[in-house]
Amino acid sequence: MTSGKDDNLPYRTGVGMMLLNRTGKVFVGQRIDTAMEAWQLPQGGVDEGEDFETAALRELEEEIGTVNVEVIARTPDWLFYDLPQDIRIKVWGGKFRGQRQIWYVMRFLGEDSEINIDTAHPEFRKWKWVTWDELDRIIVPFKRQLYKELKDRFGHLTLKA
Repeated sequence: MTSGKDDNLPYRTGVGMMLLNRTGKVFVGQRIDTAMEAWQLPQGGVDEGEDFETAALRELEEEIGTVNVEVIARTPDWLFYDLPQDIRIKVWGGKFRGQRQIWYVMRFLGEDSEINIDTAHPEFRKWKWVTWDELDRIIVPFKRQLYKELKDRFGHLTLKA
């Protein structure tokens, strides 16, 4: 967690999706809006009045162009991450310190050719399937603790590499 003068800001409510392929590898996308090698799992905000699973499926379609998935697990509680101070200023108008998210684990039922990151509002420039070990090496540092919590809860569902 970061600390600073903005720590009294609220968390943005969101959802995250840990998408697994048939072999248990995890989908990651490289963010399009940063010059750094910022890889992450799909995630997004929840619209007012929208339930979490609907938001997760909407965000998945908006980010990777498909919802050919089955939900296999969900966090019962919030997972949090804080944005570094320099990023807080640029993201969401500086109104939030980070996100609180409900996470879904989903099994991708389709073929890789169904994944299309060139959507109406693209978020990723590249994507790939990775093991948890690979994910830990490429993930942005400020999300490492959150992803460790995901691995602790759901790592048994992924490829053991």
